Amino acid sequence: MGHHVIKMPDIGEGIAEVEVIAWKVEVGGTVAEDQVVAEVMTDKAMVEIPSPVAGTVVSLGGKPGEMMAVGSELIRLEVEGAGNLKAGAAEPEPAAAKPAEPKAEAPKVEAPKPAPAAEPTPAAAPAKSAAPAPAAKSEARGAITNSVLAAGEQPLASPAVRRRAWDMGIELRYVPATGPGGRILQADLDAYAEAGGKAQASGGSASGGGYARRTGEQQIQIMGLRRKIAQKMQQSWSNIPHITYVEEIDVTEVEVLRAKLNERWGKTRGKLTLLPLLARAVILAARDFPQMNARFDDEANIVTRYEGVQLGIATQSAVGLSVPVIAHAESLDLWQTAGEIARLAAAVRDGKATREELSGSTITISSLGPVGGIVTTPIINHPEVAIVGVNRIIERPMFKDGQVVARKLMNLSSSFDHRIVDGMDAAEFVQAIRRRIETPALLFVE
Repeated sequence: MGHHVIKMPDIGEGIAEVEVIAWKVEVGGTVAEDQVVAEVMTDKAMVEIPSPVAGTVVSLGGKPGEMMAVGSELIRLEVEGAGNLKAGAAEPEPAAAKPAEPKAEAPKVEAPKPAPAAEPTPAAAPAKSAAPAPAAKSEARGAITNSVLAAGEQPLASPAVRRRAWDMGIELRYVPATGPGGRILQADLDAYAEAGGKAQASGGSASGGGYARRTGEQQIQIMGLRRKIAQKMQQSWSNIPHITYVEEIDVTEVEVLRAKLNERWGKTRGKLTLLPLLARAVILAARDFPQMNARFDDEANIVTRYEGVQLGIATQSAVGLSVPVIAHAESLDLWQTAGEIARLAAAVRDGKATREELSGSTITISSLGPVGGIVTTPIINHPEVAIVGVNRIIERPMFKDGQVVARKLMNLSSSFDHRIVDGMDAAEFVQAIRRRIETPALLFVE
């Protein structure tokens, strides 16, 4: 028997370190060839790491949420034959050593213990007795009711359950597990949420007077996509002096047009929302104001303007906000644009969007749909210089030609990099969008 070390691979794009999101195996478990052993997060997307060999897990290189350098030891397996590392070696091969200048956030990769025993993750028993056998441990975990896992022990759950727990604000180690081997199921999340997220504290009045006291706390580690979002927002807000301009737009006529287009071609080409029409207006307005369809390299002090529009569409998913990109949106008609919006949104929700689909936008549209509020202050998607925010449509009375009539109105809340875009240009750009929306025939005039 020998040991095989799987190192953190070079995922490309000059990435020096990645974040461990979830282990798909545990110490003592068996691994098949090509089986996914870990999920890691780069600056752009989630990446699955497969095992090139079959074996038994001896050690894992880090905990979820930790940053690991490319080339460091990701996982060590016990394998048939010699492997790529002599059994019992206390240190990984030199190539797997830490970089000479690690970043402050990079984890300290502990040297694997020479003991060959494939001990499971430490059990939650308070006494320092011998660790139970894996089967006994699984039974113990499956029988948990109101107890929680030990601080160092990772709960067992699928990526879908982990994503939903994050969206619900639930820390998995507090959730009683009923699945096989102590695995947390979707139903366990539902039961935990219905119970108030915590067993009710004593002290409530038996006669029904007053309410139960709640003293629970949750500490949720910011990791994965949520960490990347936080870093991106901090970078954008810290580096870019924002100016936000809000304008009311009458969308009555464009909504009439949209209804007619859907009635005529909805069954054959797909139904249109307002977003493809708005995207068309933004694309045409950017031709009049090319400084909006641009990216600013603030280190080199160079603004690059683009003829083609790589249109970012801010998209919400269960794990956070992403900005997939419609490549060369200027070349697409309304239905093609709608199809790309739907395809990219599905890829983001399913966690299947590629790095290429999440990179390279030159201007972004952000829409919260029917819950979009009256006014928002969208943050620019660095290194772009403009973002157009869409608020909800409200039908209300307004004066038109001296008469009070019902109209469908919507605000556009748009932000600009004030280092590059002057306030007057920002206002005129939004007015150019407004003209095309309020007179929708202009959407079809080049």
